[in-house]
Amino acid sequence: MKKQLIILSIFISAFGGLIGCTSLDVTPLNQFTSASVWKDATLMQAYVTNIYTFIGYGEFNSTSGLSVLDDEAMWTNGATPIVQSTITSSNLDILGGSRFNYLLWDNLYSGIRQCNDFLENSASSPVAGQPMVQRMRGEAYFLRGYLYHNLMRVNGGIPLITKVYGLKDSTAIARNTFEETVNFIVRDADSAAALLPTVYTGADVGRATKGAALALKSRVLLYAASDLYNINPSHMPETGYTGGDRQARWTAARDAAKAVMDLGIYKLFAADPAPGDSTAANYANLFLSKTNEEVIFSRFTSVNAGAPNVGLWFNPNGYHGYGENSPIQQMVDAYEMKDGSKFSWGNPVHAAHPYENRDPRFYATVFYDGAHWKKRTSDGEVFDPVGIIQAFKTLKLPDGSTLPGIDTRNGPIENWNGSYPNYYLRKFVDPNNDHRSVAQEIPWPFFRYAEILLNYAEACIELTQYQDARDALNQIRRRAGMPEFTAALTGVPLRDEYRNERRIELAFEEHRFFDIRRWMIAPQVMNENAKGIEISVQGTNRADRSTYHDYSYKVIDVQTRHWDDKMYFIPIQFAEMNRNPLLKQNPGF
Repeated sequence: MKKQLIILSIFISAFGGLIGCTSLDVTPLNQFTSASVWKDATLMQAYVTNIYTFIGYGEFNSTSGLSVLDDEAMWTNGATPIVQSTITSSNLDILGGSRFNYLLWDNLYSGIRQCNDFLENSASSPVAGQPMVQRMRGEAYFLRGYLYHNLMRVNGGIPLITKVYGLKDSTAIARNTFEETVNFIVRDADSAAALLPTVYTGADVGRATKGAALALKSRVLLYAASDLYNINPSHMPETGYTGGDRQARWTAARDAAKAVMDLGIYKLFAADPAPGDSTAANYANLFLSKTNEEVIFSRFTSVNAGAPNVGLWFNPNGYHGYGENSPIQQMVDAYEMKDGSKFSWGNPVHAAHPYENRDPRFYATVFYDGAHWKKRTSDGEVFDPVGIIQAFKTLKLPDGSTLPGIDTRNGPIENWNGSYPNYYLRKFVDPNNDHRSVAQEIPWPFFRYAEILLNYAEACIELTQYQDARDALNQIRRRAGMPEFTAALTGVPLRDEYRNERRIELAFEEHRFFDIRRWMIAPQVMNENAKGIEISVQGTNRADRSTYHDYSYKVIDVQTRHWDDKMYFIPIQFAEMNRNPLLKQNPGF
């Protein structure tokens, strides 16, 4: 075993990001050799805890998440290389820094190296037989599988490395096939599930569980059965299957989701709303509680450990927020009417009152003009004493003069942070938190039970098991306060309803970026410019919305977009291609 110095303080700093305020109280003393770490279960746990930092915080990783790169939102500062398909292997800076590093090779393989290091050394440790160490091996298998799953989602097949390389070892390794990559991740998930507990208590809450491992397996097998990897336009074994039984893949995906369901320990949060319950509030509160019965695996945050300030990032500029991850009109229009019918600008009633009688999840996800929020700061109260979003472009007064909405790029408060589409992200934002002075301690949900139900429904639809699919979907619809799907809905219409249901239920949770690719609908949804809304209204007093009348709504372009089929995958970074001559670049790059 090579002698290494391990700085324990690095490991301990990771506990705050994993388990928030209940982090383990282990005091760093000095430096420890690797030999001493592998003899001490407590030091080994610190080592494993550090690996969690490589999985990131999803949409909370930085001010903008993957939603700005698909048809959910836009990034105020750009992201044009992705949405205009101009990205190359040498200009991946849009995915660099801290913003999307949880999807890039250097970060992910650094985490994988630590997983391999732990799995190799813990196997021969004198404390290897301790239950705590076996559990940690389960965590390492899960984390390695999760990191490889992130690589797979953006690259396809990648080099599968299971050992730690030394400085003098050659790292020229060819990519494994997509099929080999899927099978490897599934094996890691199975290994993890066999070693991990179903639940934790106390300070260990937040670590990977058996359910998390099975949820990872469910997602990976669902992806593996999807169009992109089975049609495999490039016919490269690295980007998809070149043969085999697709029905068997859908069956495996269904069974993997059912395995999570059969654990019997997860259910939808506020699954059966009582008469008079606000289903919008139920949905909003799902994401504001640190733990609940729906969350399968999440990463906790702590103010003391630099929690992401999502309230500051997502709030409207009129509330001194940055207005990032601004929902675009395409996302807003995807929300159905409360009766289950589709919203349409061609419907005069819908067009006159576009924000009335919509799916309750809309009100828990999007800030729109007229949405009730919270009391403004003193400089904002002058213009709005009640706390209602003002996203109109112009308010025309009786004397012919006009005033802009507070929460716009022409408003009187930090207008440079105003949203271009004139919508803001409500989901994840705690109304009781003063985001200007303190960050929210809110966990990022990597896996939750609703995703498992959706995974199960998708596989059942493809297997023509329509009743099972509807039963799963109707659990989600019932929680949302939406009409349930009936037996008349089958085949392609059911599939299309399912896809929209997944889009709405998992909005801004970093699924849509991958869903539009694996379903191969990206050419349809990403060749359309991002849209926003321009609102004009008449009134006598900006502070009194009861005087407002004669609203006018105009859908506008806010960002030019273009899709090229090479964007089904991202390019392998130029530096990685130079380091490893055996790597094969993704098609189109």
